[in-house]
Amino acid sequence: MIRKIAVIGATGRVGREVLSILSDFQIGYVVALASKKSEGRKLSFGDKNLTVLCLENYDFAEINIAIFCAGSNVSEKYVPIATKAGCIVIDNTSYFRMKEGVPLIIPEINKERIAEYKNHNIISNPNCTTIQMLLVLHLLNQKAKIKRVVTSTYQSTSGAGKAAMDELYNQTKKMFMNETTNPELFPKQIAFNCIPQIGEFMENGSTKEEWKIQEETKKILGKDVRVTATCVRVPVFIGHAIAVNVEFDQQITVEQAREILSNAEDKGILMHNGREYTTQIDVVQEDAVYVSRIRKDDTVQYGLNMWIVADNLRKGAALNIVQILEILIKEHLESKVEVLI
Repeated sequence: MIRKIAVIGATGRVGREVLSILSDFQIGYVVALASKKSEGRKLSFGDKNLTVLCLENYDFAEINIAIFCAGSNVSEKYVPIATKAGCIVIDNTSYFRMKEGVPLIIPEINKERIAEYKNHNIISNPNCTTIQMLLVLHLLNQKAKIKRVVTSTYQSTSGAGKAAMDELYNQTKKMFMNETTNPELFPKQIAFNCIPQIGEFMENGSTKEEWKIQEETKKILGKDVRVTATCVRVPVFIGHAIAVNVEFDQQITVEQAREILSNAEDKGILMHNGREYTTQIDVVQEDAVYVSRIRKDDTVQYGLNMWIVADNLRKGAALNIVQILEILIKEHLESKVEVLI
């Protein structure tokens, strides 16, 4: 049986990145799905085009694996339909991440838990900032147990989709033309501004994005890790940056941390030593997570500060999804589905 994969939300930024990465492999059959307004559009897929089909009445019966990149509301409605039809779902939204029995996967950290997809036929992809932060922290956690994480994120507009990127572009253009700029998608003007709100506010004053980082970190690294976050939307098109302060239960020196991360290139981490650092504009279309500015925090007994940057559309979303897909097929479905990768 030839593997059949559907990408839901194929016209969005993450969906397009998924298709771009998948096109590098010899996939048996790929279906691009989106809303009715995108039906019939052509999307490039390697040296050919895919015609976008409408999700609304799509029959998942012949699809083996469905990759959802279209928002929580879409996943809430259509993931149960896909799993009922026998699909294994890799979901990029937050809807199922904290559901009991649904594995939350960063392959470099916990790929063995992919087998738990059998509980609900669902695998969840973590939040983009969670992925890039934990890819680094889990390696340090093996040297010295992490007690507490204090993080501030500087997240690009692409994290909120194409419409958000368009709003940044249009507002910036209007400001140079001395025209009035009115926020539509964002609560405040995003051009030349920073907005300390990503997602809805919760009762305790935190936003949903801040809650995601906290709870997803605990689900992946362990419930004893204390996490507090402040998430900020910044006027950048692509790339998330994170300032991270980590408190450990025992000593880990700056030199030890640098050595650990300098030897982790095969795990998708690139380390800058000294005073070199990477910014968001440097990582566009890069697969690696970049770490720099590691330094000692003298306000606690065992603490480090660092700067972590990555393309949120690549390792923060699409690349992590395709890595999960590869492991799922090669290690869990090989006997059921013809492997063409």
